[in-house]
Amino acid sequence: MRICGRAIDLRLVELDDAGFIVGLRSDPRLSRFLSPISDSVERQRQWLADYKNRERGGLEYYFVIESKEYRPYGTARLYDFRGESFSWGSWIIRPGTPPWISVESALLVYRCGFEDLHFAESHFEVRKDNARVVAFHRRFGARVVGEDERNYYFRFSKADFPAARQRYEGMGA
Repeated sequence: MRICGRAIDLRLVELDDAGFIVGLRSDPRLSRFLSPISDSVERQRQWLADYKNRERGGLEYYFVIESKEYRPYGTARLYDFRGESFSWGSWIIRPGTPPWISVESALLVYRCGFEDLHFAESHFEVRKDNARVVAFHRRFGARVVGEDERNYYFRFSKADFPAARQRYEGMGA
């Protein structure tokens, strides 16, 4: 599965992406709002091998966000499939990447979830301290449907997607 966009694509991760993922997720600036992982490339390769079994079963999809020239920018993952809803996260983009990459990667994630996988809704959580990402999702049209001490819980529906697509699709390169 490859989700092709205007300036970037999402491609399924491979075992050889372990070093890139560890590099991103080991950077304290980038990973402070994500679940911690081991800094061992071999452990990440094993996690990816286990993930590939879940991918084959249609249980989750983990993507590398990359340029049309195959330069990796970051990652995003669709998981926690519950009936008509999917969650997404592991969204991390390396420093120095143009800001529109975030917008296009979110559009591609939603396109995959709603159009390719036929979900009706997306549910996800964002740490309250992650103010930039909270603001991003609110501008995109996601609604806060709950919160606890640490997180906001969002919903974004397939019905909301066309307006977000129309608003943001032309941004960037």
